[in-house]
Amino acid sequence: MSEDERKRRIAADLDEARRRTVALLSGVDDGRLHAQPDPILSPLAWDYGHVGVYEELWLVDALSGERPRDERRMAMYDAFTNPRRSRAGLPLMRRADVDSYRDSVRDRALALLDEADLDSTGDALLRDGYVYGLVTQHEHQHCETMLQSLQILPGGWRPALPPLPEPRPGVRRDTVTVPAGTYPVGNPLHEPYDNESPRHPVELNAYRIDRFPVTCGDWLRFMAGGGYDRDELWDDDGLRWRAESGERAPKHWRLVRDDADAADPRAWSVERFGHVLPLRDDLPVMHVCFHEAQAYARWAGGRLPTEQEWEVAATWDPQRGAARRYPWGDEEPTERHANLDQRMFSPAPIGSYPDGASALGCEQMVGDVWEWTQSHFTAYPGFRAFPYREYSEVFFGSEYRVLRGASWAARSSVARATFRNWDYPIRRQIFAGLRCAYDAPR
Repeated sequence: MSEDERKRRIAADLDEARRRTVALLSGVDDGRLHAQPDPILSPLAWDYGHVGVYEELWLVDALSGERPRDERRMAMYDAFTNPRRSRAGLPLMRRADVDSYRDSVRDRALALLDEADLDSTGDALLRDGYVYGLVTQHEHQHCETMLQSLQILPGGWRPALPPLPEPRPGVRRDTVTVPAGTYPVGNPLHEPYDNESPRHPVELNAYRIDRFPVTCGDWLRFMAGGGYDRDELWDDDGLRWRAESGERAPKHWRLVRDDADAADPRAWSVERFGHVLPLRDDLPVMHVCFHEAQAYARWAGGRLPTEQEWEVAATWDPQRGAARRYPWGDEEPTERHANLDQRMFSPAPIGSYPDGASALGCEQMVGDVWEWTQSHFTAYPGFRAFPYREYSEVFFGSEYRVLRGASWAARSSVARATFRNWDYPIRRQIFAGLRCAYDAPR
């Protein structure tokens, strides 16, 4: 691809991200745009302005050497200066002001793109269009964050939801065995984000991992088996969360009536973007926190996989003796491979994507739900922060747990199997579920 063609592709990607953001917010009136439905989520208006500020910072200021035109605006939309709980009290820009501001930033960014040397070996921001991928993927990630807010926004959001695929008959609910060995983990390419690099070898014992994510039907059996009440399934942090939260079901699940049999799927409904729907037992369970996921895995006789085990099960191709970019290969995701790009606003029934299976046989590892792992969010050996410490390095440590695999709300640009998501173990607003791993006999 020539440099001109690459620049046209970059401009198209930036435009598509913008249009997706605008479309998500088009049905939200200004009052709700500035409301904060939960202290752990920003007002939608903050996210909307923030993606414009981020674009100015990296596609204008960083590439031109200019100072920001409005330092107060940059500070107001800085995620570290203003934590989420305080953002509703800021004098945030109105929608029309954000639109005008973002248009002016985009004009300047495209003018600089015309002059950029994407083959520059001396500028790591420009090489291979790195900084443009950074900004595009950043907006894609904020679209998913905004969907978390839209899920709980009072007054509903979409008038109708897309239909889900029909269940695939004869789905094998078994495990896949991964033999002991040394495997490559991490991203070898120069692309966002820094925490995925460098690629490095890991030595793993043999293990088994679920072919599919845990389903709502599985979760009902966990609940019926006393999973939320059996102390031996929960560690001290989990017991503390359980006592303080009082939760006894995934977020957004509601009993149809108090005297219903809680083990029966018909006893439950699920709230999804303002719609109350019957619970489907063939969908991956969603909106569970790390503590719930860990308790379920213990109840099932297993454990959560480490993130290295998860990645190897998703990427390793024993015939090639190499790792794939995606579970199915190196081909970019399509509708045949995975439930991504906000097509359904829901997980799909298990078995819906046989063409997306990994070489080892795991299915639906990318798309549908983020999957909790037991791993803390730490640096890979040889990690170097780039282009700024605040994306990853300041979060390294034992406070966060890693999630893998992308959800239905994630865009294809962040759906590579090396992508590392992380969050606090108590968080349930994220579109997260799990699959279990098991130690294999030695």
